[in-house]
Amino acid sequence: MVEDIEIKANVSPFAVREGELKKFDGNDKYVSMNQIMHRINIGHINDLHFKILELVNEFEFITSRQLYQMLETLKIEVASQDKLNNKLDQLVKCKILTRYYFTSEEGNCIYRVYCLEKMGKYLLNSRGIETKWQPTDNAKPVSLIKKRLAGNQVLIAYLRKVSAFESYTVKPYLKAKQAGKTFKATGGSIKLGKNNKTIDFLFEVVRREEDWKDRLVEKMKLYKDFYENFVAMDSGFERIPQLIFICEDDKHMVETFKEIVTNKLEIPKIKLYFSTDLKQNNESLSTSLTEFKLDEKTGKYKMETGEVKLLG
Repeated sequence: MVEDIEIKANVSPFAVREGELKKFDGNDKYVSMNQIMHRINIGHINDLHFKILELVNEFEFITSRQLYQMLETLKIEVASQDKLNNKLDQLVKCKILTRYYFTSEEGNCIYRVYCLEKMGKYLLNSRGIETKWQPTDNAKPVSLIKKRLAGNQVLIAYLRKVSAFESYTVKPYLKAKQAGKTFKATGGSIKLGKNNKTIDFLFEVVRREEDWKDRLVEKMKLYKDFYENFVAMDSGFERIPQLIFICEDDKHMVETFKEIVTNKLEIPKIKLYFSTDLKQNNESLSTSLTEFKLDEKTGKYKMETGEVKLLG
């Protein structure tokens, strides 16, 4: 597997491209549960396949590279990325998993996206593993899937590179009390701990999807509601969590911050931090967070990237 630091890319693979479409790359032939049980009984589908299923269920949408990184971090022996791809092919052929890729006028993306199929849900339920998957989940648009993939990348980067890492939640649900709405941080959350102190990070993934500015404004209203009315143990957080926006690139960070300020949606209780997909590939995440600071003399905001030692 190519290591993060070896990736030479100028554009995030999870950035939204104009006119991009999701293409089915799974198996559309009939497979019976009896055929699948036979494969399980003769050992062609084993515990490693089930661990793969659990991870796909947890993340909802995930790439084979992200799966490999998770299995490697969990110290589950897979041998190589190619071996994992073979096992994924087996699961796709049995319609336990299905697979998609993205295409646009710029060409096809270089990765495949995996998600559950109906048979996968049945198999997980048979082992007492809860899954909320529904067939309509696989109909989600490109932008939502790419938000999930970008969020995965952030969670995995913190898990692998930050020594203070304690735990992660793929889909943290938050409550906007005044609006009476429950919403989720699209990039997930992580808990860091050091010297008996902990801090939570919430990640909101922003993509340049259609009407993305309007969507950001509506989401920020919910975040503002959540933070302004926060008390200990709201949504399971002991202390007020830090909010970090994951953008497509540096220019997108500026655009995102501008929308927040223009619409007067800053959150007084916290600082707003920004990062990008490609910053997660750095060897250390200590310089991955950017802040916009107001210059009192000029009245303009200046982008600053400092070092956060906790993320070393």
